Amino acid sequence: MKIILRPFLFVFFAAIFMQGCKVNYSFTGADTGNARTFQVNYFQNNAPLVEPGAARDFTILLQDLILNQTSLDLVNNDGDLIYEGEIVQFYTSPITATSQSTAAQNRLTVAINVRFINTDDDTKDFEQRFSFYYDYDGQTQLTGSQLDDALAIIFERITQDVFNASLANW
Repeated sequence: MKIILRPFLFVFFAAIFMQGCKVNYSFTGADTGNARTFQVNYFQNNAPLVEPGAARDFTILLQDLILNQTSLDLVNNDGDLIYEGEIVQFYTSPITATSQSTAAQNRLTVAINVRFINTDDDTKDFEQRFSFYYDYDGQTQLTGSQLDDALAIIFERITQDVFNASLANW
């Protein structure tokens, strides 16, 4: 009986000890410091070509990623960590051609300018441009669900890059 209780007592006392320590540890590697809240201001779409809903979708995806990867609470204003910015590029360009001088493959590229403000530690503040792309067949029109899928792939990569730049402490 004594041998069985020993591991449980160890875990119990370790849990109590860790409760007393102020450690903001995350399995994702996020370093939130002393921050308890974050806010993501609406990312305006200032690209020459505007895709309706893209700015809203990016803003929501960034909020969701931070909520899911940290213990921070989302607030509308006065956040300890503030994300803001704008979509600055949204364009399609041919990347390969056929022998008939038509596009064999196209690339949708999206670039987003992000400003990160850490109200507890201004040395971690930055303004940076993040971009990613999606390649697709030149004979395909990127509309409807295909466009939604492409933007989901692009935004997943960009939001992860923003998260890594602002909170990952590798």
